[in-house]
This record gives sequence, structure tokens and C-alpha cells, in this order.
Amino acid sequence: MSTEPLFQTHLVLGYVAWLLCFSAYIWPWLSSMDGVAAQRAIATLHSFRFFGLVFILPGVVSPDLPASFATFAAYGDFATGVLAMLALFTVRIRPLFWLFVVAFNIVGTVDLIVDYYLAIQADLPAHAGLFGATYAIPVIYVPLLMITHAAAFYFLARPRQRAPRAIKDEATAS
Repeated sequence: MSTEPLFQTHLVLGYVAWLLCFSAYIWPWLSSMDGVAAQRAIATLHSFRFFGLVFILPGVVSPDLPASFATFAAYGDFATGVLAMLALFTVRIRPLFWLFVVAFNIVGTVDLIVDYYLAIQADLPAHAGLFGATYAIPVIYVPLLMITHAAAFYFLARPRQRAPRAIKDEATAS
């Protein structure tokens, strides 16, 4: 099998495997939490995105990996990771926490979408070997990142649940 279909198969199966895992284990767990706890869990995963700087580390990826892709991917991941860490640091200051949650999810999602675009423009699926030791990042790690960004946006968009307060108010009225 040539490089391009092999890479595309890996990428698609990365999404399939993570969607299966996410729907069976992670989604029920996140859905059972309040919004802050769910966003903290997602931010914790994304705080490791500083690792994306490896795309510009000489000797890890091929020197032929297009700089337009590698540089944007590296610094986009780095920015997302720092914003996720800032969200975690500011969890007790809710307005800042929510600002950083929105920021890391927007920056992270844009980063991944632009990375896909740049990879296609550079014909990276046909030259996936240029990723070298980082090959696992786009086929295993990126699908989970994209799925958790979607979950984070869902949690941000859904109405805040007021059930505990309503139960408390009902108990006081009785």
C-alpha cells in the first residue's frame, strides 16, 4: 500500500477508535460532571500540547517537512497548551477561567483545521514519512484533540444546569 492511502487509513481509524472510546467511556464521564470539572478535564489533556513544538525539533522530523506546516503546527499547539494551562491555573477566578477555556478551544480548533489545510496543500499524506518520530501525533493524538474540542464547545453552548439549586429551593419550601 502506498503512503497516502496508508496515512489516510490511519487517520480515519484514529478518529473511529477515539470516537468509540469517547462515546463508551469519556463522554459519560464528562457528561456526569458540572461544566467547570468537565472543562478542567479537557484543559488538562490540551495542556500537553506544548509537545507540538517537536515538529520544529531538528532530528525528530525530516528536514524536508514543509516549514509552513511544521512552524504553524508547532506554535499553534504551543499556544493552545499555554492557554489550557492558564485555564487550569485560573480555575478559582471564574471569569478568567472561562475566558481561557474559550480561548484555548478556539485557538486549538483553528490550529488543527489550519494544520489539516496546510498538510493537504503540502501533500503531506503522500509524504507521511516526513513526520518521522512524530507520525503518531496526527493519526492518534489529533483525533482525540479534535473530538475533545467539539465536546468542550458542546459544554460551553449547553444551558447551565440548575438542578442542584432547584432541589435545594424545593427542599427549603417544604
